[in-house]
Amino acid sequence: MKKVTAIIQARMGSSRLPGKTLENIEGESLLCRVILRVKACELIDETIVATTTGPEDNVIEIESNKAGAAVYRGSRDDVLDRYYKAALKYKADVIVRITADDPFKDAKVIGDVINAFNSGDGYDYASNTLDPTYPEGIDVEVFSFDALQTAWEKADKSSEREHVTPYIWKNRERFKVFSLKYAKNLSHFRWTIDYPEDLAFAREVYRRFGENGLFSMEELLNLLENEPSLNKINSGFERNAGYKISVQDENRGNKEA
Repeated sequence: MKKVTAIIQARMGSSRLPGKTLENIEGESLLCRVILRVKACELIDETIVATTTGPEDNVIEIESNKAGAAVYRGSRDDVLDRYYKAALKYKADVIVRITADDPFKDAKVIGDVINAFNSGDGYDYASNTLDPTYPEGIDVEVFSFDALQTAWEKADKSSEREHVTPYIWKNRERFKVFSLKYAKNLSHFRWTIDYPEDLAFAREVYRRFGENGLFSMEELLNLLENEPSLNKINSGFERNAGYKISVQDENRGNKEA
């Protein structure tokens, strides 16, 4: 059996909301919320938090261990290198990429993407992000160790090193890629944390669910149907802004060179 390892990337530094990883959301840190939700997926064999070697991220290691996750510490900016070396250290065969700023990760959706990855004839990569139909923040990427190693060896753009998977999904002549879509388009929902408004939204949602900290995507959709005003708290932000900014900076640098 192949070992399925979730690797959660996390660090205290954030250009848009510094320190967000340990922000309190109804009694638990954002990081702890993410770890517990990932560990709820029965198809995942081990959960790792990949953070940096910087002293400011010592608290990430402490909080990760507290929530029952192992830790790998590596490069701050070369997140692809951090992922590869974490996967190598913990002998991962299949990697589930998770970002630590998404407090609504759904164990069922994670399982759906893992099953999609396993369903084909040798998929290298599967995700629900390439053709966005899920809410932003429910993103899941699953890929083989071999695909990760190839990306680690070949990727030479800063955006590919910072965001881990672009080299894989941009080179479809080399990799066999699968895109999972939801039954309807929910991509307009914003369930990630980059700004104070996102944090306020997350706190309001968790406050309503109380002790049910592992509520599902469907339960959250039902809540928003009953209380549509909640959506207004963090509306108006662009999806996948971080990756787009990286590409813009990269292109600007190429022009100036």
